[in-house]
Amino acid sequence: MTDARAAERGPDTAPLPPIAVLLGGPSAEHDVSIVSGSSIADALAADGATVRQIVLDLAGAWWWLPAGHRRDGRPATAYDDPATMGADGPHLPGAALDRLAAERPVPVVVIALHGPFGEDGTIQAMLDAAGLAYTGSGVAASALGMDKALFKRMCRGLGLPVMDWREIRHDRWRADPDGVARELSAFVAGASDSRLMIKPARLGSSVGMTLAHDSGELAGALDLAFRYDSLALAETYLAGARDLEIAIIGNDPARLETYGPGEIISGHEFYDYAAKYTPGLSETSTRAEVSDGQLAVMHKLARDVYRAIGAEGFARLDFLVSGERIVVSEINTIPGFTPISLFPTLPADGGYTFTDVCRRIVRLALERQAGRSATDLTPTDLPR
Repeated sequence: MTDARAAERGPDTAPLPPIAVLLGGPSAEHDVSIVSGSSIADALAADGATVRQIVLDLAGAWWWLPAGHRRDGRPATAYDDPATMGADGPHLPGAALDRLAAERPVPVVVIALHGPFGEDGTIQAMLDAAGLAYTGSGVAASALGMDKALFKRMCRGLGLPVMDWREIRHDRWRADPDGVARELSAFVAGASDSRLMIKPARLGSSVGMTLAHDSGELAGALDLAFRYDSLALAETYLAGARDLEIAIIGNDPARLETYGPGEIISGHEFYDYAAKYTPGLSETSTRAEVSDGQLAVMHKLARDVYRAIGAEGFARLDFLVSGERIVVSEINTIPGFTPISLFPTLPADGGYTFTDVCRRIVRLALERQAGRSATDLTPTDLPR
C-alpha cells in the first residue's frame, strides 16, 4: 500500500463496539482456532475494547468464557472442556445466537473458526439469519473459498493459473480402488514429476495432506484424506516451488489493500501440519525476494481471485512459485492469527500493527453491515 493510501486510511482511534470472538469449533482445526481467537481477543482487549470469548466445543456447543479471560499460555487442548475454566454453557447454537442478538449494545462477532463450520459459510449463514455483524466474507465466498475443488474449477474457468488436479469421491474409492489408482497413474504419466499431493477438498491447516511419491503410497494417502472429507483432491506436484503468501484487506473491490509476499520455508518436504505448528521447524519471512514483475503479477492475481469469489473483509492468497511460473494454490478467507501466521504481519508495510489489523477487520464488518442495512428491502419497498 502506498503512503498516500495509508494517509487516506488514517489512524483508527474511535472506540470499538463490544466484540464477541468465536473460537474452537467442531473441526480438525479446533486447536489452531483456539490460538488464533485468543490472540485476537487479547489484542483487542489490551486496546480497550470490551471482548467476550465464546468457545465452540468439538460437539458444536457454545460456551461463554468468563469476562476478562486470557489464555496465558495454556495449551489449546485445555479448551476441550470449557467447563473446567468456568465457562457458561453448554448452549445450543440457536439459543446462543439469540443471546448474542439480545445483547445491548449488540456485539460484532469476530469469527476465528478455521475449517468446516467456521470457514465454509455455515456460521456465516447463522449469523446472517440472526442479523449480526461479523468479520470476513459472507456465505457464498466462504463456501467457495473452502471447497478446493470448486475453487480450482472457478479459477480454471477464469483462466487463472492452478495446478492440474483430479477429484476422487470416497464412494468411488471404496468401490473401485484399483480403477482409481490406474486413473491417477495415467494422470501423471509422462509428467516430469510423478508425485501427487493428496488432500481433503474442504479442510485447511494441511490437515489430512500427504505427498504421495509413487503409486504404492496412494492408498494410504487417500485413506488419510477420507478421514476428514468425502472428497479428495490429487494435484500434480510442482517440484522446488516456493510457498508465498499475499494478504488482502478490504470490502470495496476497487479499493483493496494487498501486502507481501511473505515466504514460508518448510522444515519438511512440504508444508504439512507438523511443519506449520512445530516451533522452530519451519521459517517465515515477511519480505520474500521476488522480481518486480513477479510482485506485480502476484498482487494482481490476488485481487482477481478475491474479487472473483466475492470475498470481503480480509483473506490470504497462497501461491506456488517456481522460477517464473506463478500458480494460485488457494485462498484462505479466515487466515490464522497465530504467532507464526504471516497474514497479520504482512500489513506492517502499510503501517499496521497486529492490533491495527484486528481493529481494521472489525471496522470492515461494521461497514459491510451498514451497507446491507441501507439496501434492505421491506415488502412495501418491492415493485408491484
